[in-house]
Amino acid sequence: MSPTSTDLLGTRLRHLLELLDGDLASLYPALGLPDGFRPRFTPVVRTLAASGALSIRDLAVRLGVTHSAASQTVARMTAQGLVELAPGADARQRIVRLTPAARELLPALDTEWAAARAAAHALETELPYPLGRLVDEALAALRRRPMRERIAAELSPDQGRARDPGRTGDGPADGTRLADSPPGGHRGTGEPR
Repeated sequence: MSPTSTDLLGTRLRHLLELLDGDLASLYPALGLPDGFRPRFTPVVRTLAASGALSIRDLAVRLGVTHSAASQTVARMTAQGLVELAPGADARQRIVRLTPAARELLPALDTEWAAARAAAHALETELPYPLGRLVDEALAALRRRPMRERIAAELSPDQGRARDPGRTGDGPADGTRLADSPPGGHRGTGEPR
């Protein structure tokens, strides 16, 4: 049985990202990028090259990611010798700057960036709706009302049961199911519907 548009949404989005990032990373050896270089490093290198040193918080804002995601990426890049950290204005703040090794990668990253943008544009022409626009709209919708609130609204106050949006009623015979049980009854996947 094939999933509907909302079934296994998180799994399908991760698979899409794996395909995009995996194919991009497979080209890195031909571009002369070091082993272990990841697609998520490119925006960091390009941002720091354009802006100079930034705090992790400011870097996260410029990249449009969480502080935690930026911090994890910076930690991996530090381990690979691509960025270095310095203390900030207070003990909690860390300032990120590119190393000379990362600066040497800029010509290859500029080539990769231009090719990836062109390929993404070509992909969007094959779709009925531009993927970039859809992602922007989904992010805006989740900023207005986080998924946590949306899921909580679907949970009934009694017995931790979730309503099936296609059915009405109070009991399991009417389409409700345990909140952590996706369609098919497999528990513990952690997969949002």
